[in-house]
Amino acid sequence: MVNRRRKMYLKMVTSSLIRRASRLIIAVLAIAIGATILSGLVTIYYDIPRQLGREFRSYGANLLLLPKGDARISREDLERVRGIIGSDRIVGMAPYRYQTVKINEQPYIIAGTDLPQAKKNSPFWYVEGDWGSAAAPDQVMVGKEIAETLNLSIGDTFTVLGVKYGRRAEASGQNLSAEENRVRDEGEQNFAKKLTVCGIVTTGGAEEGFIFADVDMLDGLIGDSFRGDVVECSVVADSEQMEELTAALEAEMPGIQPRAVRRLTQAQDIVLGKLQALVLLVTVVVLIITMISVSTTMMAMVAERRREIALKKALGAENRLVMGELLGEGVLLGFIGSVVGVFLGFEFAQRVSLNVFGRAIDFQWPIIPVTIAVFIAITVLASILPVRRVMDIHPAIVLRGE
Repeated sequence: MVNRRRKMYLKMVTSSLIRRASRLIIAVLAIAIGATILSGLVTIYYDIPRQLGREFRSYGANLLLLPKGDARISREDLERVRGIIGSDRIVGMAPYRYQTVKINEQPYIIAGTDLPQAKKNSPFWYVEGDWGSAAAPDQVMVGKEIAETLNLSIGDTFTVLGVKYGRRAEASGQNLSAEENRVRDEGEQNFAKKLTVCGIVTTGGAEEGFIFADVDMLDGLIGDSFRGDVVECSVVADSEQMEELTAALEAEMPGIQPRAVRRLTQAQDIVLGKLQALVLLVTVVVLIITMISVSTTMMAMVAERRREIALKKALGAENRLVMGELLGEGVLLGFIGSVVGVFLGFEFAQRVSLNVFGRAIDFQWPIIPVTIAVFIAITVLASILPVRRVMDIHPAIVLRGE
C-alpha cells in the first residue's frame, strides 16, 4: 500500500512537471546556473591556497636555513630537511656554498648551488643566455656587475684562482713576476679553473655581484665535500603552516636555524584572505538570486494551477497533500538542476584555474552531494511561500470563476 502511494506520488509530480515543460526548463536552468557557479566557486575557494601558494613561490624563497655557529650544512642535513618539510610541498630547495676566488688578481665570490633548484626558487631572475647545469659544470652564470667590470659576454672564458679547502692563502711575492705568481698559485694548496660564461644574471640586487656555478664542480675544485653556508627553500605554506614548519625544524635539527621570510608569507595570507572573502560573497549573492528565481517560478506555477488545485481540494484533497506535491516538484527541480550544474561547475572552475593560474585542478568528489543537498534545500525554502498560497485557494470561489 505504501509503495503504491509512493509510485502514485512520483507519477503525479513527474507528470505535472512534464505538462509544464516551459516552466520546468526555466526553473532547471536557473538552478543549474546557480549550481554551476556555486560548485565552481567552491572548488576554486578550496583550491586557491594551493594555486596561490605556487604563484607566490615565483617571488623567491620563503624559508632560509642557516647553520648555527661554525658548523656547515651537509647533504645528509638536506635529506633530513626534505623529509621534514615533505617533497610535495617543496617547489625548490637550493643549497649555496660561497668561495672567494681571484680573477685578474681581484677578489670575487663564486656561489656553488644546485642551479635547476635555484631556477625554481628564482624564476624572476632575468638571465641573458642560458642557465647553467650539472651536465656542463664548466659553464657558469655571472652577475651583470661582474660582467661589466670584466667586460665579459656570452661564450667568453675566464680563469679563477683560489685556495683549496683547509689550506692557507699566501700573499703574492713582490719580487716575483706575474707568471711566477701564477705557477705558484696553481700548486698543491691552490686551484685554477678556466670557466665559460653561459649566462648573465640581472636582478637589480646583490645577485649581480656573484658568479653562479654547479656546487659539485665547486666542491671538486676546492677539494672538499659539500658544506653549505645557506639553503634557500621555496615551500607551499601559509603563515601558520610556516611557523609549525620552523618549529619542527628547530626541534629535530638543532644544528640548523630556520628563518621564514615573513614578508612573503604575510602578503600571501592577505591576498588569499581577500580572494576567499570575494569568492564567498559572490557565492552568497548567487544563492540569493537563485532562490528568488525559483520562488518566482513556483509562484507562477501555483497561479497557473489555481483551478487544478481547487478541483483537487473540492474532491477531498487536503492542503497538506497538495502542498506536498508542489514541494516534491521543487525537490525534483533542485535535484535535476544541481546534478547538471555540479559537473558544469567543475568545467567552469577548470577554465578559470587554467586561464588565471595556468594550472589544472582536481575534481573534488565531496562537492557533488554538498551541491545537490544545498540546492534541494534552496528550492524547498524558495517554494515554501508560493506553496503556502495553496491554503488561500477556496474551491467554490475559484471553480465559479470568481
